[in-house]
Amino acid sequence: MRNDAQSIIQAALRDAMPGAAVRQALEKIQWNAQGKLIVVAVGKAAWEMARAAVEALGPRIHSGIVITKYGHCKGELEPLVLCEAGHPVPDENGYRATARALQMVSNLSPQDSVLFLLSGGGSALMEQPLVSGDEMAQITRQLLACGADIVQMNTIRKRLSGVKGGRFALACAPAQVYTVVLSDIIGDPLDMIASGPAYPDASTCEQAQAIVRAYGLKLSEQAMALMQAETPKALDNVTTFVTGSVRQLCRSAARACRELGYEPVFLTASLCCEAREAGAFLASIARDHQDTQKSLAFVCGGETVVHLTGKGLGGRNQEIALSAAQGLAACTDTCLFSIGSDGTDGPTDAAGGIVDEHTLDRLNTAGLDVRNVLANNDAYHALQAAGSLLQTGPTGTNVNDLTVLLIRRP
Repeated sequence: MRNDAQSIIQAALRDAMPGAAVRQALEKIQWNAQGKLIVVAVGKAAWEMARAAVEALGPRIHSGIVITKYGHCKGELEPLVLCEAGHPVPDENGYRATARALQMVSNLSPQDSVLFLLSGGGSALMEQPLVSGDEMAQITRQLLACGADIVQMNTIRKRLSGVKGGRFALACAPAQVYTVVLSDIIGDPLDMIASGPAYPDASTCEQAQAIVRAYGLKLSEQAMALMQAETPKALDNVTTFVTGSVRQLCRSAARACRELGYEPVFLTASLCCEAREAGAFLASIARDHQDTQKSLAFVCGGETVVHLTGKGLGGRNQEIALSAAQGLAACTDTCLFSIGSDGTDGPTDAAGGIVDEHTLDRLNTAGLDVRNVLANNDAYHALQAAGSLLQTGPTGTNVNDLTVLLIRRP
């Protein structure tokens, strides 16, 4: 069953690679032959997206930059400058790379064009903080720890930034900006993916202030003042193309499940709850279907949240898997895996985790109690002890998370 899981993961990720989708989007754009073309690629999938652009556009490209997570660049892409920076917490390398990108798009003419290739992770990777860099990182850590979802996080972050919430597109004006977006947020809200650097912001100051109150965020007076400053609500120099989504990731996984002999059951592409609740729920589904006479695969995607209560190491997909382990102990020929499509789950080198009916025994043998591990948010080390980490390395794409429950019958 673990071999089946690996086959499903490989098939789903292969279909989610952004190259072909980027090339299709580029075919729809009519460039101004008189002006310069600047390429700015940002996010965890930035290198793969930029490679497709370089292969398609070649000598048309005047200059450009790739800003991605550490370890995600896979080779030179002339004439683009490659920069790696911190994620999920922004760092000085990200600030410097963003300043360089802003310099490249400054003083452009109406005949010039900017190809903006955007993927998830851009909220941390592309940043020009309007507060100190230290406070920006500290606020990001608060948002990651409090259980806020990605839309709430980005509502706050775009008000603390000189490039988010449409401000990058303003910096490019009067040049035309052609944005190709690889979506990693449920429902593809363009103003929220990577905090919408080139899209009008639909969120309001009132919503931002409500989030600050709801989670008890500690902000300086300067940051609180920024919560009351509105973001751009209209942009007239941007054309946007959306490509890739978690729904497509789920469809590809379901097709791979069917080819392996499982009957796929699509649950949702909008999973949004506490990670440990999702794991426990899927384990309940597994127990309820143990008397099935046919092999089943329950497929879901989305983005869960983790409320940090401990000081361990892990990510939301690892917590889903670990939370399911206890319930799966009562099952036979059943396993569950959960991965981040970008290959990194939380601040770890794992994409996620895989568990089956034997995982709980392995944890007990290692002297680990699932409840205590979850309370300390230390799913990484527990799954490592049980041989249940999934490690793909950076995949080159980023279209949210995939969770699949497999029940194998003869």
